[in-house]
Amino acid sequence: MNEWTDWKAFPDPRKNDIFIAPFGPGVYDLQNKKTGEPILFGSGKNCAFRMSSLLPKPFGCGTRKNIKKREYVLEQLLNVVYRVLPCADVKTARKMEKQLREEKSYLFPT
Repeated sequence: MNEWTDWKAFPDPRKNDIFIAPFGPGVYDLQNKKTGEPILFGSGKNCAFRMSSLLPKPFGCGTRKNIKKREYVLEQLLNVVYRVLPCADVKTARKMEKQLREEKSYLFPT
């Protein structure tokens, strides 16, 4: 089993920052470094692409329907940190996502 990465600053697309995340299956976990509050989590078959949808357009891509989540990440960008867990397959990523849901109380639980 792989392990979580260290916490990293969420990349700022206005500065051409990049994600350090798997291009394959994985789980991500975001928190506010200032308050320690868990913000959100998720999984995807392409973790890096899925994470890029956490910002509103024109900065993010993908089809997130929760605009409040995307706007929060952009507004709090200087305080947002993330970690990722690469997974062998999507089934494992979803299992780990479910475990996070049970372990912590997130600002955006879905």
